[in-house]
Amino acid sequence: MKPIDVGIIGCGTAGSAAALFLSRAGHRVTVYERVPDPGPVGAGVMLQPTGQAVLGVLGLRDAVLARCTPITRMICRTAGGRQLFDLRYGDIPGDRVGYGLHRGLLFEHLFRAVRAANVTLRLGVTVENLENAGKGRGLYFLTPEGERLGPHAVCVVADGARSQLRDDTCIGKRIRPYPWGALWFVGEDPGGTFRGELRQVVRGTGRMVGLLPTGFGPGEGPTTDKISLFYSLPAAGLDAWRAAGLDAWKREVRALAPAAEPVLDQIHSADEVLFARYHDVSMYPWNDDRVVYLGDAAHAMSPQLGQGANLALWDAMVLAEELAAHESLPIALDAYSRARRSHLDYYQFVTRWLTPFFQSDLAPLGWLRDFGFPIATAMPFVRRLMVRSMCGIAQGIGIDAPIALPAPDPLPRLGATA
Repeated sequence: MKPIDVGIIGCGTAGSAAALFLSRAGHRVTVYERVPDPGPVGAGVMLQPTGQAVLGVLGLRDAVLARCTPITRMICRTAGGRQLFDLRYGDIPGDRVGYGLHRGLLFEHLFRAVRAANVTLRLGVTVENLENAGKGRGLYFLTPEGERLGPHAVCVVADGARSQLRDDTCIGKRIRPYPWGALWFVGEDPGGTFRGELRQVVRGTGRMVGLLPTGFGPGEGPTTDKISLFYSLPAAGLDAWRAAGLDAWKREVRALAPAAEPVLDQIHSADEVLFARYHDVSMYPWNDDRVVYLGDAAHAMSPQLGQGANLALWDAMVLAEELAAHESLPIALDAYSRARRSHLDYYQFVTRWLTPFFQSDLAPLGWLRDFGFPIATAMPFVRRLMVRSMCGIAQGIGIDAPIALPAPDPLPRLGATA
C-alpha cells in the first residue's frame, strides 16, 4: 500500500499508538482530540507483557517502565481470609512480569511522542459525524459547528467507550453500560509496602477492595511509590455512598482490608475519590471499507482482567501491520478485523463470564466462586490458562497457542512513492 491520508479521532492510548505506528510507516496522519489541553489523568492500570512489547516496538518501553512498579503476582482473598487464587507470572514459561503504573504516565509518554512525530495534531476539535466525500475521495469529519475536516482516505475511531461514531457505519453492535463501577483513589506509598503484588479482598459479589501498586506517576518528579485503592460500587449507589459520608465508607473498607489503613488515612474529602463506570461494547467486524474502530471504542469491557490499555496498544500495532501487508485499503481493514478476532473474542467472553462472580447482586455466584476458584487454580492446566490470560497472551480456552510477542524492532516503512 502506498502512503495514504489517515484521520484518527481520539488521542488516548489506542489513538496515540496508532498515530505513531502509521506516521512512522509513512502515512500522512492527522489526530483530532476534543480536549483542548489533554493531560495525564486517571488511576492505576496494569501494563502486561503484550502492552510492554508494543511499547518496545515504539521505542517507549524503557522510559515508561522506569517509572512503573514490577508486579509478580495477583492475590485474591475473601474477607474471612480464604485464599481464592494466587497467580504468579512465573507459573508459565518465559521471563514475564506485569507492571503497575498510573494511566497518566502511559498517556504522557505516548502524547509526547505524538507531538514529536510527523503528525498533525488538532486539539479542542470534536468530530460529531462522518460523511462520504464522494467516489474515491474518502471521508469528511464533521464538527458540531458544521465544519468539514479532511477528507481522509481512512478514519480510525479511537475515542473511547462512549464513542458516538459507531452509528456512522452499518456494523452490528451492542453497547451496554455495566451496572457496577469502582471508586478510585491514588495515594502515596513512601515505604513501598505494597510493591510486587496486586491484592484484592472480596465479600460476596457486592464488595471488593483492591490495592494496585502504581509506580511513580507521571512527570519527572520525586520517585515516591504510588498506590491505587479501588472499591467496587453499583453506579446506582453512588449518591447513597456520598450521602453516607466518608467515615462510614472508611470503616467498611478497613473491615474488609485492614492493610488499606495507611491509604485511607490520606483521603480527606469525597472529592478526592473518583468513580469510574464501565461499558460492554460488542461489535464485529471492527471495520468497513473506510472506517476502523480501535480500543474501547471497539471492544470496551469490564476491567476484571486489566487488559484495556494492553488490547488498545495491540490493536494499533496490528492495524499498522495489516496496512503494510496489503495494497488495498478495504482488504487491509478486513484483514485487521480477522487478525484481532480470536484474541478479542477470548477476552470479551472471559470478562463477561467472570464479572458477575465479582461484581453483581447474585449472591449464589459468590458462594460458588469461594468454593470453586481454589479448586480450579490448583489444576495445572487451569492455572496456566489463568496466568496466560493475566499476561494478555491467551486467545482460546483449549489448546490454542498463545500470541507471540514481537521483538522491539520498528515496523518497516511503506514504499516511498506517493
